[in-house]
Parts: sequence; structure tokens; C-alpha cells
Amino acid sequence: MKIRKVRLKNFKRFDDLTIDLGDNPKKIVALVGPNGCGKSSIFDAFEEKLKNYKGAHRNPPPNFFSKLYYSILPDKKSEAYNRNEAVQIENNEGREFDKKSFYVRSPYRFTPSLNVTSITSQPDALEDVSRPGSSIDIDGRLKENYERLLGQAWNEYQYGSKSGPKMRAKLLGHINDIISKILDIRISNLGDVIGGKGQLYFEKESSKDFPFENLSSGEKEVVDIIIDLVVKTPTYNDTVFCIDEPELHLNTAIQRKLLIEVEKLIPDTCQLWVATHSVGFLRALQEELREKSQVLDFSRHDYFNKIQKIEPIRMTRGDWRRIFQTALEDITGLVSPRVIIYCEGKPQPNDSGEEQGLDALVYNQIFEEKLHDVLFISSGGTDVSSNLSLALAILSKAFNGVNIMQLRDRDGLSDTKRKDFLDKDSHRRILLRREIENYLFDKEVLKLFCLARNVTFNEHKYDSVVDGVELQDLKPIQQKIKEVCSFKGNIEEFKLKLTGFVLPKTNIYKELKECIFLPKEKKQIS
Repeated sequence: MKIRKVRLKNFKRFDDLTIDLGDNPKKIVALVGPNGCGKSSIFDAFEEKLKNYKGAHRNPPPNFFSKLYYSILPDKKSEAYNRNEAVQIENNEGREFDKKSFYVRSPYRFTPSLNVTSITSQPDALEDVSRPGSSIDIDGRLKENYERLLGQAWNEYQYGSKSGPKMRAKLLGHINDIISKILDIRISNLGDVIGGKGQLYFEKESSKDFPFENLSSGEKEVVDIIIDLVVKTPTYNDTVFCIDEPELHLNTAIQRKLLIEVEKLIPDTCQLWVATHSVGFLRALQEELREKSQVLDFSRHDYFNKIQKIEPIRMTRGDWRRIFQTALEDITGLVSPRVIIYCEGKPQPNDSGEEQGLDALVYNQIFEEKLHDVLFISSGGTDVSSNLSLALAILSKAFNGVNIMQLRDRDGLSDTKRKDFLDKDSHRRILLRREIENYLFDKEVLKLFCLARNVTFNEHKYDSVVDGVELQDLKPIQQKIKEVCSFKGNIEEFKLKLTGFVLPKTNIYKELKECIFLPKEKKQIS
């Protein structure tokens, strides 16, 4: 069974919202959006529907669900909350719901430790007496699930035909197979309630039989979700599973693996609804689970007020860009460049995909600490520049919010031609000096380099070969400049070492920064 349409009227913060998944709803429905956009309220609606068939073990008061209770219109406040009017849900088979139609997990499910002192009789799994009453309640079903595992072990001992090792393999093998695809831990044993060790025990690398309470928060999160689904899916085999923010405490790589394994655990006769804004889950939805998923983007619009309808996104590049911007929020400025500058140099990366162009390596090292959102990339020699303006215009449109520029060496250009080059295109940048070597081989940089290495800078020899450091072609004499500093390595290594001494306090750093980042400053060599 799968949900195809949901309508919420005066429910929580929604006036009148319809979710329409179409006539062929998919197995996974992802609710994506920032905090406070209403994702968890959808799961509260499913829990409200479930109360028609299971009753309420923990039931929030009507004012928790009714938007009319907070209406600014006095006559509206008197209208009674009616669950079946507020929440209307249709499935793809057009049949009635029942006790196993929904299984909802809240985002608050951290279980710090287990301490079972006795094995007690468990109620029918369909009653789900430990379920949270709403999305703000603690989901404490791990203890119940652990006791169910112990009950299965006891039942096999009493009535089964398997030996102890075979029984453990049956109970723990399936769980461990799944957990090991997500984490580097395995359950080593079910504990010993009679011996005062009523909790799960684990092994990891050289450690064995350490208790559940010693796991990290993220490890506990994964174990909790996987055991819950392993224990419950045999009974809940025609169900809409709802997991609110299943990625809590997890890093991006583990998030992605977890969703992939959760999808495998849930039968194809069921549907999985997840509320998320994590990069790992979004990556899995975008790639491995794309054909099985529908994404509802709550960041696109205000769905709380007036009559609204939300349908799955088309999953275009623009859709994904918007969703990832929502997921990353301000972090994007820290992990992706806002300025990309193409400069001269070897365009091909090495076998590991790393930059090989010397100019780009030098510029990145000089500016990476103070200008962390700027990235220099090698794009070849000066012959590239003839077509680069069109390419940059296209790339600027493709990568929204990223400023893309071209930086070229001055070489032998006169002041007039240099100015003409800058004036023709706002994306253009050009060095004030001949090329990057004319900055690296400046006395100011070389003296700092020699001082740090405790060697003498041979200024007399330097002056004998350098006649105008700004515009002279220094490449033919770079070997002699290296000797001035008593450096024994190769030329490329020498230049990269010098890069570390183009410090923000130096005049060279300031001059280089000005001509790259302040192009309107039409300075000339005097």
C-alpha cells in the first residue's frame, strides 16, 4: 500500500494543504526543506489517522493539532477540532486503513543505554504500545525491540531445532550483515539478562564484547533503526513507514549508506516517507534511489497559508541545486568557491585529479588562507583566451552565485595594450608584472626565504643578473636566482617554496592582490 494524496485542513500550521503524488506513487517519498517548514507535521497527521485504529497511548491535547485554536478571529477559536476533517488520506488501492497502515518514528529517539533485568511478555507488535504520540515525543522502542529479540532466542531454545551457534547466526546474522554495510561494528552477543548483562554487546576491530552504552551517538542511531525495522517488517508488511530525520548524529557518508540499506529492508509492498535536509540522504535520492523516489520540496513556497498544493519535483538540475542549497545553507561558502579564476598553465590534472599547473598552485597557496572562497584553475596557455570569454559567460550562468574570471600573464604587453585587454571584458584580469616569477623573484620575497633558512642572500649577485624585476623575462636566469639563495632543489620546488613567503604583510602580496581582485585600478609600471 502506498499513499497517493494527503489533505490537511486547519492542521498544525497549515490552512489547507494538499500533497498529490499522482496515480503511481513511488516507494520513497522524501520531505525536504529547512527547519520549521512543516515536514514533521505531515507525520503527525499520519499518527492522527492511525489513532482511529489503535487509539492513543500518549495523546497531545487538541490545541497541539488545531490551527483554529490560534486564530486571530475570535469566532474561529470556538470551532471544535475534528481529526477526520483535519486529516484526509488516500492510498493507491482505495481501501480502508488498519492497525498496520502506518509506522511512525519521531526524530527524538536517542537511547543512551540498555538495562533489561527480566524478559517479559510482549504485546502484539501491531498494538505498538511504545510508539511516540507525536513528532515531539521520545521514540523509546529500542528496549522493546531488544526484549523481542531475547524472546525469539528463548522461543527457539524451547521449541526450535537449532543449536546455540546456529540460533545466534539466525538472530544476529541478518542484522550484522546490514549494520556492517553502514558501520565498522557488529553485534557480538545478545547479553545475559540473568547474569546482570541485559544489553547488546559489540565488536569492532580488536575490541570485542563492549556494551551498547559505549557506542557513539551515531552508532546507536544506526543500530536502533536497523533493529527496529528487522524486528517489525515481518509484521508491518503493508505499511507506510515514516522516519523523521533518520540522519541525526550521522556523517554524510553514513547517512547515504543508511538510507540505501533502509530501503532494502522495507518490503516493496510498503512505502517509506522520510523528512530530511541532509546531504547524504539527498545524494542517495539523487543517484542510487532516484527511480524509486519522489521528492517534495517544502523550501519552494509558503505552504502554511491559504489553499496550497505540493507535488513532487521533476528532479532537474535546477531542482537539485535549490535543494542542496537548502541542505547546506551557509556551509556552501566554506566548502565551495565563490570565485573561480582560470589562469595559464598545464590544464591536465595528475592521476589523482589534482592541479598540476604551477601558476594555479602558486596562486592558491598565496591566497587560500585569507581568501578561502577563491579557487585558481589552470586552463592552458594564452591561446585559450580567445574563446574563454564565451566559455566564462556560459559557466557563470550554469553555476549560480559563482564569479568566474580569466587571469593571464602580462608577458610583453605595453601599458596601453594591457589596459585595452582589461577594458574589453569585466571577467578579465591581467598581471601588472610580466608573469608570476616576477613576483616570486622579488628581493622582498627572496630575503624572507633566505632569512627563514638561515642563509645569506647574495644581493650583489642578484643585482648583476636582474635589471628591472617587474618586466624582465626572468625565466632564462632563474637558475642563477636559485643560486643567489643557495637552494639545491629543482626550479619548480624553489618557486613553490618561495610562495610561502608571499605573506599578507608584504608589498608583493598587496600588489598581486590588487591587480587580480581590483581590476579597475589601472596601475602602470613607472
